[in-house]
Order: sequence, then C-alpha cells, then structure tokens
Amino acid sequence: MLIGYARTSTTEQEAGLDAQRRDLKAHGCEELFEEQVSSVQRREELEKVLRFIRKDDTLVVTKLDRLARSVPDLVKITERLEEKGASLRILNMNLDTNTPTGRLMLNLVGSIAQFEREIMLERQREGISKAKSEGKYKGRAATARAKADEVLALKKQGKGASEIAELTGIGRASVYRILGTS
Repeated sequence: MLIGYARTSTTEQEAGLDAQRRDLKAHGCEELFEEQVSSVQRREELEKVLRFIRKDDTLVVTKLDRLARSVPDLVKITERLEEKGASLRILNMNLDTNTPTGRLMLNLVGSIAQFEREIMLERQREGISKAKSEGKYKGRAATARAKADEVLALKKQGKGASEIAELTGIGRASVYRILGTS
C-alpha cells in the first residue's frame, strides 16, 4: 500500500499543502496523513503514519524536507520504516529505498541538505552580526515592555495576571515580569 505524508510549516501555506495532497493522490496513495506544523515541533501525524505503516507498505512524500529536519532525523525515520519492512519514496527525486541505489542516494542527499542548511544558518548569523555592528539590526521590538503602563493600570483596577495578559495580548510571564519590576 502507498501511504502519503504531507506537511507544511504553517497554516498559511494552504497552496503548498494542496499541491502535496494532489501529487500524492496522483501517485496512487491510498491513505494520506497531513499536518501543518514546523519540523522542529512534535509531528503527531508523522508519528501516526509511522505506527500505521506495515510490511511491504511504502511511505510517499513529495520532497525530502517535508519529512525530515536533519540527517539524524532522516536516519531514525528510515530505520523505523525498515524495522517494519516498509520503504520510503520521495517523488521529486524519483528516489525509492526499495533499492540499494535508492538507500545510498537518500543518505547522500540527506547529508547534502543538512550541509546546505548549516551553511545558510551560518550566513544568516554572519549577516545579523554585521548588521548589529553597523547599527542596522535592533532585533525584535519589545512588545510586553511597551505595555507596562497599561499592565500597571489594569493591576490597580484589581485585575489578575491572566486577565491582564488576555486584555493586553501579552503572556502571563510578561505580566509578572512587569509587575515584579514596578
């Protein structure tokens, strides 16, 4: 059985999810698991598909980055599939782990993808550092501290921390932080 897994990082990426869904169905996937969650968060639908998949089934994804966040993550997922006697197919690479060549290519491609990501993050850190040294990068504006007067006024009105947080749109921890510094 072909089992599809589709993922986008945010709920705003509907078109991307629709495209993955379309491609997986066109490829013949009988079951489809999908979610809209960042790869660094808990991916519950991925866990479900890995529990659901059986011997001789194939997990199908449209792209490698929809499945794994790193080479170690990819290795764990493929090991779980192998333990169950299942395989992995990545459509945009025409890659299938049912073959020795497919398994080799998956490891090579996964390593290259992780390398590219690490290089990109390094360049990003360098760019931020340079912008900071030139006074162009100030970081994110402090939203909670800007509402300190409003928080203090609401506290004087007898409101609790949870209600203040809801009314001002900031977190309870921020409310406590502001109240603790006044």
